[in-house]
Amino acid sequence: MSWNRIAAILKKEFLQMKRDRMTLALIFMIPLVQLILFGYAIQTEVKHIPTVVFDQSLSMASRDVLDSFSASGYFDVTDTVNSFQDVTRKIDSGETQVGIIFPPDFEHNLQRGASAPVQVIVDASDSMVANQAVAIANSIGLLKSQQVLVKKMNFSGEPPYDIRVRPWYNPDGITAYYMVPAILGIIVTMTMVIITAVAIVRERERGTLEQLIVTPIKPLELMIGKILPYIVLGYLQITVALLVGVLVFHVPIRGSLLQLYLLTLFFITASLGLGLMISNIAKNQMQAFQMSFFVMLPSILLSGFMFPRLAMPKFIYYLSYVIPLTYYLDIIRGIILKGIGYQYLMGQVTALLVFSIVMLTVSTLKFKKKIV
Repeated sequence: MSWNRIAAILKKEFLQMKRDRMTLALIFMIPLVQLILFGYAIQTEVKHIPTVVFDQSLSMASRDVLDSFSASGYFDVTDTVNSFQDVTRKIDSGETQVGIIFPPDFEHNLQRGASAPVQVIVDASDSMVANQAVAIANSIGLLKSQQVLVKKMNFSGEPPYDIRVRPWYNPDGITAYYMVPAILGIIVTMTMVIITAVAIVRERERGTLEQLIVTPIKPLELMIGKILPYIVLGYLQITVALLVGVLVFHVPIRGSLLQLYLLTLFFITASLGLGLMISNIAKNQMQAFQMSFFVMLPSILLSGFMFPRLAMPKFIYYLSYVIPLTYYLDIIRGIILKGIGYQYLMGQVTALLVFSIVMLTVSTLKFKKKIV
């Protein structure tokens, strides 16, 4: 073994790394940024859950219970409505995740010593938020009942406050119902972003793009030709994943499959646009893979796939809106678990459409038919 030859190889590698400053910067900066970002953002305790109230009692007793919900720090009353249908609409649309409903005779029942029911509806399509909301709501009911019973010195009767929690969409809390649709989104993101970016950079490195230089093809035509096969691949992945989800994990599909496939196109094009943008920036496959990984990890950790976005600091919560998967998780969970349609998902679809147009336009303008 010759130490001189080893030293010569090491010197060559260090010189190569020094010349490729972008790769070196990515190697050091990506772990540092992700460590700070995710260490600050990832939390599992969910507070300030958006809550809608339908108070038919309009009494001091109902306001006292609402004050207890608000004082806990876990429920933020964002709206009051005048019908049960409005509560359903706000939960279906994702505007709120908890609905509190007081019956007209709520205070009257308390005054005559009977148990006064309060219905608490929880959106269980996000199981982590739902579990915490259910536990806190039941705790508030028990605490309020204990306070009343202690004053009356009566511990044998029914609890004065009967908190009736109703988890919707996934009442049994089956993890597969919550995770399988999200995993489908992750699979599509990996294919569209990583494979697209690395494959195009690899073609540039191998010189196969030289053949396109002598043709009259336009950048837009080239982009379309490049992304269409990946769109087909994305739909094949979705079809296989849905079949596995239904046949193996028994995930129910309560909404329209046609709408799911149509709205998935916006997510696929958004992810492809991101992959094409990376391929335009990266100079080699290593850089393309590092940039793609830098996109993938936030998509997994900040989009609501694993950790609830409501538990994140405000800055990180709003930062997650630039991640396409954030919108697609609302779409796929909404259609599969809630059975809702486009009318409730217009905001998410619009965001993905704008993201797709921006990414594909910038990628097309940046692309040049020449060897870099």
